[in-house]
Amino acid sequence: MVRVGLQISATLENIDKLETSHPDYPFFVKLTCSNCGEQSDKWHDITESERVQQDTRNTAGFNFFMKCKMCSRENSIDIVEKSNVPYTADDSGKLKTIVIFDCRGLEPVDFSPRSGWKVFSSENGQSFEDVDLSEDDWVEYDQKNNNSVGVYEFASKFIKIKK
Repeated sequence: MVRVGLQISATLENIDKLETSHPDYPFFVKLTCSNCGEQSDKWHDITESERVQQDTRNTAGFNFFMKCKMCSRENSIDIVEKSNVPYTADDSGKLKTIVIFDCRGLEPVDFSPRSGWKVFSSENGQSFEDVDLSEDDWVEYDQKNNNSVGVYEFASKFIKIKK
């Protein structure tokens, strides 16, 4: 079992925090089988609020379950409870781990942010729901503070987390 953290970085303009619509946010990832090295070419979504029952040995189920096409190994991923944290103005421009995956036989290798993010403007300004970061940049206008808000240069990477 390997723990893998999703780190993001972005430049935030007039934004206090950026976060996912946890626990209903679907993390879209591409995966690699740890056994044979087969990498998926399609995006898979992992959502903390969803459980799949595929294995009789684990009655609680998993957030994601997949049988490898190449080696037929059964693999699963769970989102570590309470590991989902916001990206704040203090983090702007730096990498920060925003969620941790508990991986058994699979590891995420690529992330697509897509829609479902929440953005909170600085100085108690406007909040924005279901923000789409699939273009890596997002710009809007905060009516309360009469200024522009934006998320720029969104980037992500995965790191292995030592226990």
